[in-house]
Amino acid sequence: MPDISSTLKIHRDRCADHLSHPVLATSLEAALQGAIRLIGAFQTDVDITVKGTSNFVSSADLAAENAIVSTIREQFPEHAIISEESHSDRADAEHLWVIDPLDGTSNFLHGIPHFAVSIGYYERGAGKIGVVCNPITADWYVAIEKQGAWHNGQPMLVSRAERLNQAMISCGFHYDRGKMMEATLATLADLFRADIHGIRRFGAAALDIANVACGQYEAFFEYRLSPWDYAAGAILLNEAGGRITDCSGVHLPLGASSGVCATNGSLHPAMLEQLASHLQHFQSGDC
Repeated sequence: MPDISSTLKIHRDRCADHLSHPVLATSLEAALQGAIRLIGAFQTDVDITVKGTSNFVSSADLAAENAIVSTIREQFPEHAIISEESHSDRADAEHLWVIDPLDGTSNFLHGIPHFAVSIGYYERGAGKIGVVCNPITADWYVAIEKQGAWHNGQPMLVSRAERLNQAMISCGFHYDRGKMMEATLATLADLFRADIHGIRRFGAAALDIANVACGQYEAFFEYRLSPWDYAAGAILLNEAGGRITDCSGVHLPLGASSGVCATNGSLHPAMLEQLASHLQHFQSGDC
């Protein structure tokens, strides 16, 4: 894949042309360095550690994370970092980076070119910069608070759909194979009964939320995700005109796992209503 790195840099620079922030250059460079590590390891033999049922960490995750963290630390050594694999600073830090070096690890390990680097930058709990990058397709999704959201240099706006029967819905499945899986499947059945256009499940939450921000999906939900899965996507979606909360409509936390409901805004009440009837099925007991 000799040309991907060059295309990545071109698309990154297109996004930077529209935006300005003191940590923007570092955000984009960190994502680029992580993406380059993933490109080099994609469709090769990598070391894998099993963290749980269908939950893996590979040497590619760790290499990308090291490259991202090193780039950030070089410019902002005092900033806090939360990342999936090895960094867990305080979520209430004044300057906080929330990182997923490889969102979609299962796709990556199976040779499926749908995975992402995800970086969210927060100041005193407020999202300032969101960067999501698919290294293989060279797609960059970048947003800065009050400056809009951009896909490869083009503005991102959510869909105008106002009813579920106009919607394409994306979803994710938590690693749990018990009550939470059953609740997810039941939710999908109810959504089909509401005459949605269809369901898509691609296995990378950061990209799913970015696709809602682009107007390709009207909504995305998953009953449990970690902050690094949604920290960058939340900024993208807010800047593109959408709405993102937990599955009961509450603001998403940065220091704990949460369900996620991401929509174009117009469909948020309808999606929360669909999700509400199933939350009790796994919240009342062990999943």
